[in-house]
Amino acid sequence: MKQPAKKRSEPIPGGAVLLIDEDAEQLEFVRGVVQGVGCTVQTCNSYSEGMHQLVSGAFDIIVVGQGSRNFEGRCVLEGASAFNRRLPVLVVAQHLEMGCYLEAMQLGAVDYVAEPSSGAEITRVIRNWAPRRKVRVAAERPSSPLVSERPVA
Repeated sequence: MKQPAKKRSEPIPGGAVLLIDEDAEQLEFVRGVVQGVGCTVQTCNSYSEGMHQLVSGAFDIIVVGQGSRNFEGRCVLEGASAFNRRLPVLVVAQHLEMGCYLEAMQLGAVDYVAEPSSGAEITRVIRNWAPRRKVRVAAERPSSPLVSERPVA
């Protein structure tokens, strides 16, 4: 039996995402999900490099890997909050750690997504928090003097 096609929503053109995760496999998975939403992605595979990129770039949202149960990604969340309190930060984890979840939310994360959730949860957060960039299109006006602009009766 055929399953119905899933309805796709419009991508967010041009949102800039900084993705920081020391786990290479998770970094590539999340990168694919975020690019699928239509955002540009800059990746870092170390938290210290991510902190450097954070303050030197203009990003619309930060996605940071939790790390281990010790929550190594906390430094990025704290740094982003100190740098710009309005900058949304999403924490992704391979496994739900309730203590890390509570700490992330107290530190200002907009959400905490743990696998085995699909990329759908990451997509939802990006769509909710990344600003929608409007593509500027020049107004289409006749440029030829041979085209008259008569009012329509």
